[in-house]
Amino acid sequence: MKGFFPPKSATGRSALVPSPPWYYSGDLLTIEYRTDPARIAELLPAPLTLAEEDPGAVALIWADWQSCGESREELLDPVRSQYRECFAVVRCRYGDRTFSRCVYIWVDKDFAIARGLHQGYPKKLGSIHLTRPHPYGPAPRIEAGARFGATLAAADRRLAEAVVTLREPAETNGFVNAHPMAHHRWLPHIEPGRGLALDELVESGAAAFEGGVPWAADADLRLFASPTEELSLLRIEEPIGAYYRQVGVCWNGGTLLASATSAANTA
Repeated sequence: MKGFFPPKSATGRSALVPSPPWYYSGDLLTIEYRTDPARIAELLPAPLTLAEEDPGAVALIWADWQSCGESREELLDPVRSQYRECFAVVRCRYGDRTFSRCVYIWVDKDFAIARGLHQGYPKKLGSIHLTRPHPYGPAPRIEAGARFGATLAAADRRLAEAVVTLREPAETNGFVNAHPMAHHRWLPHIEPGRGLALDELVESGAAAFEGGVPWAADADLRLFASPTEELSLLRIEEPIGAYYRQVGVCWNGGTLLASATSAANTA
């Protein structure tokens, strides 16, 4: 049986995602703001703790991706490569290091969810849209004064919407999502009462990265309550900044930081 991810088959062709490395080309719209640090702390399982500096900082990021495996074949079958996502990132502390951590994320394709399960991203299905730049016609160019809109919805409810206006080239694309990621890979045991069959804290980040010039921007961001989502609890207390950037990323695995699989699993 072959295939990096189920369903496995004799050929492996049915696998939802190929084995890493995975490659991404995309447009990122990032909005950073401050919220109550207590709301971030309650989303950090031990042994993670709040970042020492600016512990209430949040980045809400929209991304419009084209992705593929080593063969690049998905790029010629765009339904298998194109997807969008929106994710909330905070910073945290593990040992003496600062990490970024994705606490909420929505995507619009099943293969993106599968990759998230492997990487430790808590992905859910959603409806994500953002304005695409184009050098002709009414679409915005990547230049001062260009305006981009972005929306996020899940389970028929709008969760977030934003309008971003580019201001000037910048040195960075923000600071909240600028560290290696510290994520958990969790899988409940099949037998009730036996805890987690998989409980790992992992570190991962880009194996390779290239990017265009970041643009600083002004942003108008609104969050909305939902009966099944909690993004709005990370309420906006103070804006920090906004950014737009086009990037290319390669992801090729991570590092195990700690394993805390329940002792009940081995009993």
